Amino acid sequence: MTTNSNMDTEKTTEKVLLAGATGYLGHYIAEELVRRNIPAKIIGRRPEKLEYLEGGNREIIRAEVTQFKTLEGLCEGITTVISSIGITRQRDGLTYMDVDYQANLNLLSEAKRAGVRKFIYVSAINGDKYRHLKIFQAKEAFVDALKSSGLDYTVMRPNGFFSDMRDFLDMAKGGRVYLFGDGHYQMNPIHGEDLAKVCVDAITSAEQEIAVGGPDNLSQNELATLALKASNKPIKITHLPDWIRRMTIGLVRTFTSSKTYGPIEFFLTLMANDQLAPNYGKHHLEHFFKKEMERMRHG
Repeated sequence: MTTNSNMDTEKTTEKVLLAGATGYLGHYIAEELVRRNIPAKIIGRRPEKLEYLEGGNREIIRAEVTQFKTLEGLCEGITTVISSIGITRQRDGLTYMDVDYQANLNLLSEAKRAGVRKFIYVSAINGDKYRHLKIFQAKEAFVDALKSSGLDYTVMRPNGFFSDMRDFLDMAKGGRVYLFGDGHYQMNPIHGEDLAKVCVDAITSAEQEIAVGGPDNLSQNELATLALKASNKPIKITHLPDWIRRMTIGLVRTFTSSKTYGPIEFFLTLMANDQLAPNYGKHHLEHFFKKEMERMRHG
């Protein structure tokens, strides 16, 4: 599926506020806004990391989305907010509810006060289906708030990022990849650059929810094979019985904090089902794995 990346930036009346630009996806969204010459305010708690984006019709502003007062006035003159704010692992004393829910709610409240037209939020594939998982509870609570806000909105539901697939490379470097079950479940992870284009296209889209995956539908066996080939290792894949996966989820929920079990529960649950979304983009995981291995070799 192709994206409508030919937005007429010469005549655009849009002005975007981007939150989350220091993250994996936000970095690519910021670069896409620059590429299309869309006026933007780009906020972050460490603006020095964003200085390379400064200039022209872009402002880099220090703000902390978990602290509402730092957002006051930032949405003045903004037509669309894009938020890729969210955490996979809880750290710095912040929980999923602090960041994925409350920080985005702070941003939404300021957007409503300033008369922003549209809010684009990046959640995750099947987040509504798996909202019982700790990592999705906060995201979907915010999605509920966004849907009832009265603003135009688009909820992006991407498949796994290429960067999330590094776990396969980490196993492959050891010479063997371990999978639960028969390894036939499929997914189509997406590169951040490809997803960023869809996010920016959503500024003018009427779609309220957009599921987004990469161009290649791959089984877990195929993912493992790509990782082993990129690592120049023989193809050695061990299939573990699925009861071990189910038991592991139960154990981590019982004996660890949500800080620890949230990401594990998420990963192990989604690995037991197909996770496929409409195909977008031009980047292929095989090439990403090869580049990652080159980067690792050269430090």
